[in-house]
Amino acid sequence: MNDTPIRFYQTGTFTVGNRLLDKEFRTVQSSLERHNALTSGHRACQGCGEALGARYAIDAAMAATQGRVVAANATGCLEVFSTPYPESSWQLPWFHSLFGNTAAVATGMAAALKIKAQKNGQPLIRVIAQGGDGGTTDIGFGCLSGMFERNDDVLYICYDNEAYMNTGVQRSSATPPAARTATTMPTAGYAGNVFGQGKNVPQIAMAHGIPYVATATIADLHDLERKVRKAMTFHGARYLHILVPCPLGWGFQSSLTVQMARLATQTGLFPVFEAEYGEVTRVEKIRHLAPVEEYLKPQKRFAHLFGKKANPEVVARIQALADRNIRKFGLLDGEETEKTPTSIEADERAHLV
Repeated sequence: MNDTPIRFYQTGTFTVGNRLLDKEFRTVQSSLERHNALTSGHRACQGCGEALGARYAIDAAMAATQGRVVAANATGCLEVFSTPYPESSWQLPWFHSLFGNTAAVATGMAAALKIKAQKNGQPLIRVIAQGGDGGTTDIGFGCLSGMFERNDDVLYICYDNEAYMNTGVQRSSATPPAARTATTMPTAGYAGNVFGQGKNVPQIAMAHGIPYVATATIADLHDLERKVRKAMTFHGARYLHILVPCPLGWGFQSSLTVQMARLATQTGLFPVFEAEYGEVTRVEKIRHLAPVEEYLKPQKRFAHLFGKKANPEVVARIQALADRNIRKFGLLDGEETEKTPTSIEADERAHLV
């Protein structure tokens, strides 16, 4: 009996009809040889963006290193839904750290594995640290900065769902302005999470001058996998920040997860770029620019900005943030990356005074 080769097709919003994909253009997820590093049986919510992001990223890393990868995982949604004791959905060596010390634990793992490789003359096993935005931008921020400063040979991946989803949807320093969470409820005079707070960790990572920093979303699998492969070609500290929409915490239909991630980039609210040694080297241009309302309206966490008690002023401020990102990173064709502060930045600073 002769084997019939599988024919891979790509369809989607930005393609005209179907087209055959050559082998070098196929994603890891389209291959029968993918590692399924995060396999079926976990307990993530329906439409969980973090489950998609983790599987995509770790599978790509496994493919790039011929399976020579170990992972340290912070406490959080990803850890809870993938490893309910005594079960695990991980098919690679996986270590559960505390909420805030994942980068430090991964540093120790990398040092031990380097010595082992040198002593035994074996190929180096690479280390990935992973956590959500709470364990990365808040609780683990000090350990993460230390990892960057020492330039430890670790790829840190932040799966950003923009709040503490595992403990009841509380605000994190990655929560966007005006978003409703359990700790930023819209009240008289307060339209959800305040403007001007939080941290932009990709840019903080760039300020450390580490070898590689990138942002990505689950809406562009080719881009995400390419960045993971590229990150594994570097030695030293690397940081990948992946937007992973959460149907439960954001309040949208579970079938819209990928669409929400795509709209975050098409509005300019989540710039997708990569940088080496502190300098931006590549920016993913916006193909179809969308107004922020198109992204905000399907999400219940922004419902208080629309309807009978609409707040167009706050929506306009969010649009201004998106416009600033577009100018700052040159996200539209014909625009270059902005090097100086804009009037929009000055306006936002005035709001904070």
